[in-house]
Amino acid sequence: MRILLTNDDGINATGLSVMREIAETLSDDIWTVAPETDQSGLAHSLTLSHPLRAREVDDKVFAVTGTPTDCVIMAVRQLVGKPIDLILSGVNAGQNIGDYITYSGTVAGAMEGTLLGIRSIAMSQAFSFERHARIDWDTTRSHAPGLLKKLVQLDVPRDTLINVNFPACKAKDVAGSRVVSQGKFEHGLGIGRREDGRGLPYYWLEFMGKQPSSQPGSDIDAIAANEIAITPVRMDMTNHDWMKTLNMALED
Repeated sequence: MRILLTNDDGINATGLSVMREIAETLSDDIWTVAPETDQSGLAHSLTLSHPLRAREVDDKVFAVTGTPTDCVIMAVRQLVGKPIDLILSGVNAGQNIGDYITYSGTVAGAMEGTLLGIRSIAMSQAFSFERHARIDWDTTRSHAPGLLKKLVQLDVPRDTLINVNFPACKAKDVAGSRVVSQGKFEHGLGIGRREDGRGLPYYWLEFMGKQPSSQPGSDIDAIAANEIAITPVRMDMTNHDWMKTLNMALED
């Protein structure tokens, strides 16, 4: 099995090293094509206004001056040169759950793989702000290999990626895994105004969301219950349930 690793935290991220450890339990043919720098929050964006450069870091390891989407395209179309069987994106430092997955470069790496017809899985390790964002990577290390061995055996629909989030707890405290839907946050981004040394204003995006209410069957609830959240995500964003209503409203 030929595996491609990518992420959005960058080529030097600890989570990418953790992902390689996990991938090595499945295969010895592993390629890594990841962003040269942190690309968190850039979602499924492409680099169109300037050229991409690829730096060979090691055998089968490349850093690309672009987004996770760019990295997957570069790997498939230029760098690997052989068919890829599985794309693993992550392990992200922080959960990618609820509608925040729309911002996630980690999920976007798996999205691009799915568009290219390659089985793709995004993986993220949650952390708690109360613990000053300290990440216990051993939770993912302990539970991801067994889970992945099950997931790669599945006949996944061509338009579907799998989004996996590990809870912010010790490996021994994980309460199992659960297949769940994507949850819903209240929009939690605001703008903080500050001043530089000359008194000129500048602005910083800030997370302002409240703790979401209980949403049974969602990824938000699973993570809160110390469970591994596994969500199948479709690329088709059409609201099929509302199409008939829309058609009726537009009839002459």
